[in-house]
Amino acid sequence: MAYRHAAAYDDLDDCSLVGCADLVRENASAFADRFDLPASSVFEDYVEMLEAVEPDVVSVCTPVPTHADIVVDCAESGIPAAIHCEKPMADTWGDCLRMTETCDRADVQLTFNHQRRFSGAYRKAYSLIEDGFIGEPRRFEVGGQNLFDFGSHLIDICNGINAECEAEWALCQVDYREENVRYGSHNENQALALWRYENGVHAILSSGVGHESVRCYVRVRGTKGTVELWPAEGPELRVRQTGEEEFEAYDVKEPYETMLHGAVREVIDCLESGETPAIGAENVLTANEIIYGCWESARRRGRVEFPLDIADNPLDAMVEAEDLTPRPAESDAGD
Repeated sequence: MAYRHAAAYDDLDDCSLVGCADLVRENASAFADRFDLPASSVFEDYVEMLEAVEPDVVSVCTPVPTHADIVVDCAESGIPAAIHCEKPMADTWGDCLRMTETCDRADVQLTFNHQRRFSGAYRKAYSLIEDGFIGEPRRFEVGGQNLFDFGSHLIDICNGINAECEAEWALCQVDYREENVRYGSHNENQALALWRYENGVHAILSSGVGHESVRCYVRVRGTKGTVELWPAEGPELRVRQTGEEEFEAYDVKEPYETMLHGAVREVIDCLESGETPAIGAENVLTANEIIYGCWESARRRGRVEFPLDIADNPLDAMVEAEDLTPRPAESDAGD
């Protein structure tokens, strides 16, 4: 992802790359060669990089368990004005809060790479729903690989369509029988979750095994119709009003890079204008509270009310306590 972030900055007339850091110097040097950075801009220690090149914006593209400490160190250095971090946010709920609070105190803009907000499918769906094409949204139906790594995108999409409304409660059960570690963090094999937003809208999510039963990544059911984003078959977006037999398809497919470039453009534009980014920490925090609330519901075996009163990662904790005992993944298993 670091290469994709860099390409997005490099594509902007008002941005230039000034340095990179990687624990493995050969990796940093290869990155520098790709983007024509001099050897003096290559570092193994990100703190040294900050002090040497004084960047206005820092992108954090590292394993999830390292996000919080790096973001906090960057914010407390007093050097960057903005930090753009890969998702998921952090591997504990407490660290999600710590990152957000630290950047708030330091007056540093903190964003996360929920690039699907800048997809053609989301932008068109948002516009149609805002215009009342399907009436008032009443329920989201979500199907994806997991709650955390991939699901963070989809829950964020629901939140954006639902006017960033916060959730009231979550109820969830998970199955975790084969180890599924992505970017340093556990992800369940299967989950079924339900949550309710403060405005009365509900969401139901199926992840992992069985998620294909939803037949799209996000379905929005309204009082006058339905919108499907990234359905299993057909276009990236289709809509149907109540009483119609067929869906109307929208040709909104774009290259992956278009979404990511849109996210980086948002980072820069909001830094310059002072506006709140759609992918800012406060919005992303809402999505992560739902995720951790779902896992906490599985741990408690009951409904969880928000705001959360935990600081850890319930899925990790259940593994450590051997309440969940996933067998090691097959060595040749793909991601």
